[in-house]
Amino acid sequence: MRTAYCVESVRAAERALMARLPEGALMQRAAAGLAVACGQLLGKVYGARVVLLVGSGDNGGDALYAGARLARRGAGVTAVLLAPERVHAGGLAALRGAGGRVVDAVADEAGSGGGGGAGSGGAGEPAEGALAAVARARLVVDGIVGIGGKGGLRPLAARLVRAAEDSGALIVSVDLPSGVDADTGQVPGDAVRADATVTFGTYKPGLLIDPAREHAGAVRLVDIGLDGELAAYASESEALQYADVERLLPVPGAESDKYRRGVVGVVAGSARYPGAAVLCVAGALRGGAGAVRYVGPAADAVIARFPEALVSDGPPAKAGRVQAWVAGPGLGDDEARLRDVVDADVPVLIDADGLRLVGRDAVRARTAPTLLTPHAGEAAALLGTSRSEVEAARLDAVRELAARYEATVLLKGSTTLVAGAGGGGAVRVNPTGTSWLATAGSGDVLSGLAGSLLAAGLGARDAGAVGAFLHGLAARLAAEGAPVGAQDVADAVPLAWRDVRG
Repeated sequence: MRTAYCVESVRAAERALMARLPEGALMQRAAAGLAVACGQLLGKVYGARVVLLVGSGDNGGDALYAGARLARRGAGVTAVLLAPERVHAGGLAALRGAGGRVVDAVADEAGSGGGGGAGSGGAGEPAEGALAAVARARLVVDGIVGIGGKGGLRPLAARLVRAAEDSGALIVSVDLPSGVDADTGQVPGDAVRADATVTFGTYKPGLLIDPAREHAGAVRLVDIGLDGELAAYASESEALQYADVERLLPVPGAESDKYRRGVVGVVAGSARYPGAAVLCVAGALRGGAGAVRYVGPAADAVIARFPEALVSDGPPAKAGRVQAWVAGPGLGDDEARLRDVVDADVPVLIDADGLRLVGRDAVRARTAPTLLTPHAGEAAALLGTSRSEVEAARLDAVRELAARYEATVLLKGSTTLVAGAGGGGAVRVNPTGTSWLATAGSGDVLSGLAGSLLAAGLGARDAGAVGAFLHGLAARLAAEGAPVGAQDVADAVPLAWRDVRG
């Protein structure tokens, strides 16, 4: 599992470790890992032109020491100092000692100072020497600001970063792309868009959560010995990996039958949207439960496509026993059926129209687990804010929804997040998926899939996270770089399941 910790926890762990190590040892470990990663990206280090964009924090020191290592291997390394009066002295001396070159970001040093945040290098136009070095570089190392930086890049830093992007050089960020928020994944202004990010000790939430994740590129974690110290702190977010998902998958035993494996009920679809019912059932049939009960007006469409489904047009309360319900996709304004489901004393997943119809008090009054699965627009409506605000601050939004509704919340999107009921604890971040998944009906498949996992015995947080993982992986396998439909995704779920178990 990939775990991410907030800045405060990382810094506390670093302080505890540094107290037991020789002075500077931790930075040397980070610099060594950074230099190795840069060398691998370059392929041939000797003769390569490397530029370091150096701010006033420890990330600037990491970049300087790594630059010294590359210079000793024959690279032509130039450090562009955005805050010369506050540069890391030891790193600067090491770079110069290795034959590296140093230039100020601006010709007038009086205008080159910065505050050490994302604004390091806030005034003046870039010096010609700095721009020329960036334009010739094959690789640019972003050591502008550390993980504690707030706000977007200041104008001078932003101009140098744009020059690096325009040059076509590879851009490697130190620990975190400068200008993004380490704790929230927000991008409040100009920020580096890296080809790769080399992070130290542990992941930071901003490396896993959009929109910051898009700025990080390929992320490499360098072990600097923090694991033991971080054990004292709670993680902020986590991403399941294959082994984690495999351990959670429900697998029938020798004595299993369809009822022991769990029965999932589906209340979805309407005369106008029968396809939502079909797609939701398609996901449910592939989620590990032993049987699917469909209740609603699209019974003919469901049974025509899936004769194994158990169908009913009566109220959900009289459809037969289930271990979990899925309600909402294509439901229209059928509040009566939804109320029947919400009143049931089994886990319930609510999606789409169900989110619009259900009241917060009804959800909070439930004693059995509830899993809400909104996309950003639906989350915005539930929170009384705008879609853009939800997308800019996904972590805050999913925690707030989970707290308001006292329910587990799966927030769909470019980064799918799952927060436990109440909003506390680590938020699960889904690492699978593809942009081709943005297609009509794919959310209906996910609802059925996650609901089936609920019926098979997974808790709401695990069902949401495992469902999202399988759903995203199925989309990748189905798409292979080409457009897919929701039914294609549903059909590929068994492939994803086998891929995880294999």
